[in-house]
Amino acid sequence: MNTMVKTTIALSPETRDLLRDLGNKGETYDDIILRLLMEAGWKHLDTPWNEILENDEFIPLDEL
Repeated sequence: MNTMVKTTIALSPETRDLLRDLGNKGETYDDIILRLLMEAGWKHLDTPWNEILENDEFIPLDEL
């Protein structure tokens, strides 16, 4: 039995349809939203990581 507390969010029919289109077979709306949020979180980190790679100098571990 799933003991997760459930909540309701209001979506327009257009948003609901777009969300459904992004889902995979068997995924719930919760699954889809969670996956999208996790992907967005990683993409959000790309910018600072890329700036570090482009602008900082690295020393190989064997030279430390």
